[in-house]
Amino acid sequence: MEQKYRILIVDDEEDNLALLYRTLRSKYDITKATSAIEALEILKTERFDCILSDHKMPVMDGVEFLKRVNDMQPKTMRLLVTAYSDVKILIDAINYAKIYRYIKKPYSPDELIMIVESALETYQLKIDNENLISDLKDLFSGTIKAIIEALDAKDSFTLGRSKRVAFYAVKIVNKLALKPSEVSQIELAGLLHDIGMIGVAEEILNKSQQLTQEEYDKIKMHVHYSVKILEDIKQLYNITEIIKYHHEFYNGCGYPHGLKGEEIPLGSRIIAIADAYDAMTSQRAYRQSISASEALQKIKEGAGIQFDPNLVQIFESILPQAQEEIEEYERQEKLLSKEANI
Repeated sequence: MEQKYRILIVDDEEDNLALLYRTLRSKYDITKATSAIEALEILKTERFDCILSDHKMPVMDGVEFLKRVNDMQPKTMRLLVTAYSDVKILIDAINYAKIYRYIKKPYSPDELIMIVESALETYQLKIDNENLISDLKDLFSGTIKAIIEALDAKDSFTLGRSKRVAFYAVKIVNKLALKPSEVSQIELAGLLHDIGMIGVAEEILNKSQQLTQEEYDKIKMHVHYSVKILEDIKQLYNITEIIKYHHEFYNGCGYPHGLKGEEIPLGSRIIAIADAYDAMTSQRAYRQSISASEALQKIKEGAGIQFDPNLVQIFESILPQAQEEIEEYERQEKLLSKEANI
């Protein structure tokens, strides 16, 4: 059986309430309230898809009531029933209570049904869009995870690096007054910053001897490959821009474009520090890792040369706690993996 939309009707006059009920009860699940106060009590425990409220009521009028409804259940469609055509009242209802429409008294049953149906169609469209966006986000997250796992599978020496770089980057970002959307972009750039390594030959990535200049130049091409992989995904434009410049040096001697100072996007300057630190403390086929203290010292020595000096100071301040959290996370991951294989 198809579930009916739930509608709350509010009017202090019993005759008006009865008319609304008779008109709508055949299609919808109706709850009645004879005052705004009674309706607010109902709304504490019940959710409705649409609410129709009379305008002139004692204690609290319809505009104030629907404003409170917007605070309590913002997704609910709100309709104001009024005998008045005062422009100020209608403007307040739209701006203050964010009503969908008003219903002018006297109204015909057909007119009422048409307006309610239109409100609920809009409501359903909003719900469907939210569900679609949620599904797309889940799909997108799954795709990102699959890409990172593919990268880790190709180069065992980079296992977990993407997550650690993103983690360090977020720790730095949390010390800055950035918008949540910017934080998310930098975190995602940290996860995807080395995606272009997929395009580098495995014999180079896994070579146990020191790399030649030619081989190093091929590894540097990973930035170009990253951009080529991501540039056609318009939702990732800002993330791609961060990745594109994360090997630029603060003094202008980096690659691939030779940007310097604040010409380099903030996200790129942050990823540069997180990436360099994690690279130095991660073992590679052709070299051993160095200690955390040695790596930090090299980052500090690179302040103003390779790295933004202000961000280096922030990185130094967040590093001890960040390391503890990463070590605990990786310890838990190993335990879970061990339990799964028993």
